[in-house]
Amino acid sequence: MALPFPAAHPASATDTALSIGLSAVIVAVTGDDPKVLAVRHGGHEQLPSGPLERDHRTLEQGLRNWVERQTHQVLGHVEQLYTFGDRDRRETDGEHAARALSVAYLALVREARPAGDADAAWESWYRYFPWEDWREGRPAVLDAIEPGLRAWAATAPNAGVGSMRAERLSLAFGFGQSRDEERVLERYELLYEAGLVPEGLRERGVELAPGRALLPGVEMAGDHRRMLALAIARLRAKIKYRPVVFELMPPTFTLGQLQRTVEALSGVNLHKQNFRRLIEQQRLVEETGEATSETGGRPARLVRFRREVLLERPAPGVRLPGAGGRR
Repeated sequence: MALPFPAAHPASATDTALSIGLSAVIVAVTGDDPKVLAVRHGGHEQLPSGPLERDHRTLEQGLRNWVERQTHQVLGHVEQLYTFGDRDRRETDGEHAARALSVAYLALVREARPAGDADAAWESWYRYFPWEDWREGRPAVLDAIEPGLRAWAATAPNAGVGSMRAERLSLAFGFGQSRDEERVLERYELLYEAGLVPEGLRERGVELAPGRALLPGVEMAGDHRRMLALAIARLRAKIKYRPVVFELMPPTFTLGQLQRTVEALSGVNLHKQNFRRLIEQQRLVEETGEATSETGGRPARLVRFRREVLLERPAPGVRLPGAGGRR
């Protein structure tokens, strides 16, 4: 959603008029923290966004222009995530009304100090989705999530709907069974439908009842938290079959730094020896002949991404070995 930044309006307000917004999920990893570039405007947090304008040659050019204007962040590779265009999505300024389409993009960068016309800052994506970080075990916030979701499933209008809701809960959250780290969007959608996140209540025009607490996790303007959820899910899946994680790494790094980055993105800890064995077997990196002592203890070997792997096989990703401790 382009708002609350200025929107471009068509000449007449009809049911076929369209307002096209462009939004960027810009991801970086610093240390152990996966971050997203967020913009604060009018008391809300959102993704860098703006409307498609007449002088934008393409959607992607328009997106890059808005990001550079608002944050001074120059994007490298970007990929389109999804176009949000439900029939009831509207933008209006009192005179014009238009069906609103929002095109979301994903960009991977290395963190730099943001500037520009907007109040932008790098924020941990677990600030918006605290239930997605399992690196220290089962997140405590799930103790609040599970009863609320089960109550929602139990109050379905008929048994069939209730059974379907319970099945969706089991698939998305894995209560009592294995959990799929890629189902980020499904988990957010369930919390949205159950009215456990403020965006779900806001869209229905429902005010928060006095004394009722919502879940931890910072809300975002429009459906920007939904876009972020989709980006996290896409990235968690893609690191397994494409070497996209190396776009977030410096030119040289240690295997420990690489493991911490993969863990930060996936939200789970990985077994150290299994991870290193997998990286070596897939020949994803090559040694530089140098070492660093910045990690503490014994000097650690520096490696770099081996780009020849892109020509050697079609899916050179970092397939996640079994979760576990680093030792």
